[in-house]
Amino acid sequence: MDFSKFLADDFDVKEWINAAFRAGSKEAASGKADGHAATLVMKLQLFIQEVNHAVEETSHQALQNMPKVLRDVEALKQEASFLKEQMILVKEDIKKFEQDTSQSMQVLVEIDQVKSRMQLAAESLQEADKWSTLSADIEETFKTQDIAVISAKLTGMQNSLMMLVDTPDYSEKCVHLEALKNRLEALASPQIVAAFTSQAVDQSKVFVKVFTEIDRMPQLLAYYYKCHKVQLLAAWQELCQSDLPLDRQLAGLYDALLGAWHTQIQWATQVTAHFFSRKSRAYGDKGTGDRLRSGHPQLQNEHNLVKVTELVDAVYDPYKPYQLKYGDMEESNLLIQMSAVPLEHGEVIDCVQELSHSVNKLFGLASAAVDRCVRFTNGLGTCGLLSALKSLFAKYVSDFTSTLQSVRKKCKLDDIPPDSLFQEDWTAFQNSIRIIATCGELLRHCGDFEQQLANRILSTAGKYLSDSCSPRSLAGFQESILTDKKSSTKNPWQEYNYLQKDNPAEYASLMEILYSLKEKGSSNHNLLAAPRAALTRLNQQAHQLAFDSVFLRIKQQLLLISKMDIWNTAGIGETLTDDLPAFSLTPLEYISNIGQYIMSLPLNLEPFVTQEDSALELALHAGKLPFPPEQGDELPELDNMADNWLGSIARATMQTYCDAILQIPELSPHSAKQLATDIDYLINVMDALGLQPSRTLQHIVTLLKTRPEDYRQVSKGLPRRLATTVATMRSVNY
Repeated sequence: MDFSKFLADDFDVKEWINAAFRAGSKEAASGKADGHAATLVMKLQLFIQEVNHAVEETSHQALQNMPKVLRDVEALKQEASFLKEQMILVKEDIKKFEQDTSQSMQVLVEIDQVKSRMQLAAESLQEADKWSTLSADIEETFKTQDIAVISAKLTGMQNSLMMLVDTPDYSEKCVHLEALKNRLEALASPQIVAAFTSQAVDQSKVFVKVFTEIDRMPQLLAYYYKCHKVQLLAAWQELCQSDLPLDRQLAGLYDALLGAWHTQIQWATQVTAHFFSRKSRAYGDKGTGDRLRSGHPQLQNEHNLVKVTELVDAVYDPYKPYQLKYGDMEESNLLIQMSAVPLEHGEVIDCVQELSHSVNKLFGLASAAVDRCVRFTNGLGTCGLLSALKSLFAKYVSDFTSTLQSVRKKCKLDDIPPDSLFQEDWTAFQNSIRIIATCGELLRHCGDFEQQLANRILSTAGKYLSDSCSPRSLAGFQESILTDKKSSTKNPWQEYNYLQKDNPAEYASLMEILYSLKEKGSSNHNLLAAPRAALTRLNQQAHQLAFDSVFLRIKQQLLLISKMDIWNTAGIGETLTDDLPAFSLTPLEYISNIGQYIMSLPLNLEPFVTQEDSALELALHAGKLPFPPEQGDELPELDNMADNWLGSIARATMQTYCDAILQIPELSPHSAKQLATDIDYLINVMDALGLQPSRTLQHIVTLLKTRPEDYRQVSKGLPRRLATTVATMRSVNY
C-alpha cells in the first residue's frame, strides 16, 4: 500500500479512496467491497499507530537534547561577553598608543621637511658653484671651436641660472649668458650656411639640436630662410635678366619653386618634423609675392600699373584655362558625386528611406559647388555654376523619377490580375505619403538654397557690376566699365578679371544676371527656375503614385462590371417580379466592397489632418489631384487636405463607374433594377461621407429607373448621348 501520497501538497481524500478501490477492483467485483474497505481501514489504523510511535520517539529525543543545546547557548553567550571585554581593552590600548606617538610623528614630519629644504639648498649651492665653474672654463671651451662642447657648457650655465633667479646679479648673469650664445651663433654661422646650402643632413641635425637646447631655434630658422631666399632670388634675377617674356620668366620661377619645395620636403623630413612644420610656412609666406616683385627690375616703380597689370596677368595665366572651363569641370564633378548617391534599393521601404536621405546630400553637393565657384573664380564663374547646378538637379530628378517608377512596379500598381481578390492594403499609400513629404523637403530646400545663392552671387560677383550698366545697352557695358576703371585707380591684384577679356559673351550673361538681381532684388529671381519646375513635376508624380495606390483597388472592381454575366441573364421569376419595389434587391458584392473601402478612407487619410509636418503640407498644397471638382459643386472644406483627397477619390470612383456602366452591352429589366440598386448604394455612401454624387451618375440612375413608356419624356432634359446609350442597353425605343 502506497502511503507516500499523504505527503503531497495537493492530496485529495476522494481521489486516494477511489484509487485504492480501483486497485482492488477484483474483490469489489466479487461482492466483497465491504471487506476491502475494512481491510483498508485496518491498514490505515496500523499506519497511524506507526506514525504516532515515530512522533513520540522523535519528541523524546528532542526533549533529551534540549538541556545540551541550552548549555551550549549559555557557553557561547559567555564567550561573546568575554570577547567584547577584550575588544574594549584593545581599543583603549590603541587610543593610548596614538596619544603617546602623535607628538613623535609630528617631530618626524618636521625633521623630514628640514631635510628636504637642506637638500634643495645644497643643490642650489651646487648649481651656483657650477655657474662659477662653468663661467671660469667657458673661455677655454670657446678656444676649442667645438660647437657641441660649447653648447653643452652653455646649457649647463642656463640650468644653473634658473637656480639663481633671486640673486642680486641675476640680470647681469642673463646678459652674460646671452652674449655667450651670440658668440656661439657667430662661431657656427658659416657652418650653418654651409650645411643648409649643401643639404647636409647630419650637420643640420646637430645644429637643430644645439639651437633647440640654447633656445635659439628662431635664429636657426632665420638662417634657413635667408639661405634659400638668396638662392631663389638669384634664380629670379637670372630669369629677369634673360630675354624671355614675362610669362616665360614666371613659368621658370614656378618650376624652380616647385622643385625647391619637393627637395626641401624630403630634406626637412630627415632633419626633424618640428623643423619641417616651421619650414613649410616659409614657402607659404604671404610676403613671398612682395619679395619677388621687389626683386624684379621692371617693377620697382609702384605707380607703373601697366607693368603690374602684366605681372598680374602672367601670375594668373596658368589658372585661366581651367577657370574658363570651370562650368564643365564643375558639372562633371557634380554628376560623378550624384552618381554615388543611391536611390534604388530592393525593398520599397528602403527606397523611400534613401529618397528622404538624398535631400540633404543633394543640397550639400550644391552648396559645396557654390563655395568652389567663389574660391576658384571669385564669382566670375557664376554662369558655369548655374549650368552645373541645373545638370545636377536634372540628374537627381531623373534618378528620383526612375525610383518612383520602380516603387510603382514593386507595389504592382499597373499589373494587378483582373481575377485577383479584392483586399485592402494601405502600405503603398503610406510609403507614397512619405515620398510626398520628401518632395516637400526638396521644394523647401530649393527655395532656401536659391535665396542663399542669389545673396552669395551679389556679395561676390556684384563688385564687377558697373553702375552705368543696363540691359538695354549691354553693347556698351564694356566701355562703361573701362571708363569707370580710368576714373579711379584700382589695385590690379584685386580687380583681376579673366572673363571679360577671354569670354565676353559669358561676361555679358553674368552682367545680365547681376543687373537682374540688383534691380529686382535677390528674393525675386529665377536662377533655378528649371530645377524648381522639375521638382514640382516630381511632387506631382508622387501625388499620382499615392492616388493610384488608393484608387487601384476600386478601379480593379469597376473594370469588371461590363464583363459580368448577371446583366444579360434573366432573374428567377423575373416575369413575376417586374412590379416589385427596388428595395427588395440588395447591392452586389462588387459595389459593397467599393462602398466599404471608401468608408474606410477617412481613417487612412487622417494623417493629413493630425500630422504636423510642414514639408508634407507644402507638398500637398503644391500638388494637384486628378479628377477636380465639377463646376458648380459646393466644396466647404477646400483647405482640408484630407477632404480634398477624399473628394478626388470619390469623383474618380463615380466617373470610372459611369464609364464602366456605359460599356455594358445589354441590360434585362431585372438587371436594370439591380444596377440602379447598386448605384443608389454608392450614392448613399457618398451622402454619408458628406460628398456630392456626380451629375452623370444621377442621370444614369434616373434613366435606369424610368419606365419604357416614360423614357422619352424623362430623357428630354438629360444629355442626349447618355440617354441614347442607356436606352440601347435597356432595349428601349423612344
